[in-house]
Amino acid sequence: MSAEVEKKRLYWHSRRGMLELDVLLVPFLEEAYPSLDDEDKARYRRLLECEDQDMFVWFMQRGEPEDPDLRRIVRMILDRVQPK
Repeated sequence: MSAEVEKKRLYWHSRRGMLELDVLLVPFLEEAYPSLDDEDKARYRRLLECEDQDMFVWFMQRGEPEDPDLRRIVRMILDRVQPK
């Protein structure tokens, strides 16, 4: 799969139809994803397979993924939007 086709596919999978998720996932895909290493890119793709309700809980910080890889990518996305 070409890089451009992959990016378009990820873009559509990143648009969840839930504003709270879209405002986190789409900018992360556009701004941070290209510079991730292959392992973190794989973590992001795995995150997109999760249920919206689970992601909502994680991004609203009402819970964390049990899986350490998913926890890592959720933290990376949150770290981009939260002031230090």
